[in-house]
Amino acid sequence: MPTEPRPAPLPRPSLTERRKAETQLEIARTAAALFAERGAAVTADEIARTAGVALRTFYRYFRTKEDAVAPLLAVGVRQWIDDLAAPADGPDAPPVRERLERAARRALTPADEPAAEALRRTRGLLRAMPGEPALRAVWHRVHHDSEEALRPVLAQLTGADPLEVRLAAAAANTAMRVAVEEWAAGDGPADGPQGPAATVARAVRALTAGLPELDGAPAKTGRRAANGPGGGR
Repeated sequence: MPTEPRPAPLPRPSLTERRKAETQLEIARTAAALFAERGAAVTADEIARTAGVALRTFYRYFRTKEDAVAPLLAVGVRQWIDDLAAPADGPDAPPVRERLERAARRALTPADEPAAEALRRTRGLLRAMPGEPALRAVWHRVHHDSEEALRPVLAQLTGADPLEVRLAAAAANTAMRVAVEEWAAGDGPADGPQGPAATVARAVRALTAGLPELDGAPAKTGRRAANGPGGGR
């Protein structure tokens, strides 16, 4: 009996790559806190000094001061895609829509204090964005990249044609973005009934309701082989 193929394991990042990622994330946390507090008055030099790195190092990682917040925003946005891409446990995988909802919930449920702090920093950034078009552009770019990364995962899971996959990715990614924005606009805690995890569950159900490809279990090898790598019919 054909089974859901398991994706090849990703190579473990080198020590240098991990240190670089940690440095970028620390700069991003600093930048987010400063932007939330002072808006556009923040400078790249101030971000670098507060983060404890040279300005030259800052510009080695980021083109602009606003770009510095991208690693912080991308952590939560991409976590759910990695979760969704992981092979399902057991022979009877749940419907793709259910897997999407569960992965989104987990990504927006802070598992520890650093995760809760990251959500609080994101809230501060989102509140600063209405008057900062460059910051808002970074937020939308991060979600655009997330949507692009989600498409091959959904193609793997559903075997749907490219248009259906694209619509599903856009709907699911929009649900994630809107849930965080709605929560950030209020004052409720991240783990409450109005928190982002609870909101994203409702948003995923609402925005993917018209996509029948998400109602069934993950596609099997034979179906995808018949449709080709991109799922075209």
